[in-house]
Amino acid sequence: MPTELRVLVYQVARDDTELAAVRAAYTQVSERLQDVPGMLGNELLHHAHDPTSLVVVSRWADLAAFNAWEAGPGHRDDTAPLRPYRDNRLGNPFAIYTVDAAY
Repeated sequence: MPTELRVLVYQVARDDTELAAVRAAYTQVSERLQDVPGMLGNELLHHAHDPTSLVVVSRWADLAAFNAWEAGPGHRDDTAPLRPYRDNRLGNPFAIYTVDAAY
């Protein structure tokens, strides 16, 4: 049975100029992805205790929908505006989770 998926992409903004740029890039990418089959939505979250740390969390109907989009020709172009702000401090700038339980 397919289960919903969450994809987290970590972003970094070292100052107010970069923070504004991340927000603008997030808006641009979100507009490009709004009609992608299987994408249920996304959010830009700002870390409460680290002002430089942000994360884009996207919600997907299932892993198959995400994989189809990721393998498609537009994936890299659609997400390009956010790529300069990827946060590599954790070693891996993204994570993929399936929803195990929800209330």
